[in-house]
Amino acid sequence: MEKIKRTFGFILSHPLCSRHPVKSIFRFLLWQVQSSFSPSKFFVKQFISPVKFYARKGLTGVTGNIYAGLHEFNDMAFLLHFLNSEDVFFDVGANVGSYTLLASGVCKSNSIAIEPVKSTFDLLNQNIKLNNLQDRVSTINAAAGAVEGTITFTSDQDTTNHVTAENEANDPGTINVPVIAIDSWLTGNSPSLIKIDVEGYETEVLKGMGNTLNLFTLKAIIIELNGSGGRYGYNEEEIHQLLLAKKFKPYTYDPFKRTLTEIASFGNNNTIYCRDEGFIINRLKQGAGIHIMGEVI
Repeated sequence: MEKIKRTFGFILSHPLCSRHPVKSIFRFLLWQVQSSFSPSKFFVKQFISPVKFYARKGLTGVTGNIYAGLHEFNDMAFLLHFLNSEDVFFDVGANVGSYTLLASGVCKSNSIAIEPVKSTFDLLNQNIKLNNLQDRVSTINAAAGAVEGTITFTSDQDTTNHVTAENEANDPGTINVPVIAIDSWLTGNSPSLIKIDVEGYETEVLKGMGNTLNLFTLKAIIIELNGSGGRYGYNEEEIHQLLLAKKFKPYTYDPFKRTLTEIASFGNNNTIYCRDEGFIINRLKQGAGIHIMGEVI
């Protein structure tokens, strides 16, 4: 019951769902009924046309898109309005591929999707195959970090799987995964947009992408800074200062007005860091409309 209350609260506060509350709640209830009868079954669900994805009860990385249209509305809409077929998108901590599917399936960009947990990685590849995106998407079964090596990782926490902290090293469900540095994938791949969602390990990821941050092509980074770095002793203010030093500034995005608003610092969840604001604003204005919930955004 508590979970359902949280979901209703999410729907009523979601920028898009709050404009279509009846439709969103109906979608949520329909999904609850459907998935409860077959909790282990994978269902094919429509995303932003023409993209589809596999969903199953408990896969919170994608199921929010069923009733919200775009689970992380502002950030996903930014990606959809910004990217085009000439771009390369890096999805660091891809999970089952929501952002990658939008980038390559809708915007027709080339993507590199990095996901460390093998079971999640397998579903990521199934979603790519479902949408015939093998020619546009390269997938890497690894964690991103400062240097190549191996690290332990949780594997049973869905979207919150993460590099194990000291007090978690002996927890059941931990696995060993390879580590790569983002800079090692730059040959022929100069990203315009990078999404980083690594549950507190962002500091190490950024250490491994020093050359990437200097690329002229890289205009924006969507990064989750929600305090999780504290589990490793990291101060996320240092990430903010690093990105400022690289000429990025933090913004919020209003998809309905297609406007960027600069903010003083990072938020509690995803923050969009941009540089070359004029270029980005022009792209956002020119981006194709998103057909969703019976309206075009």
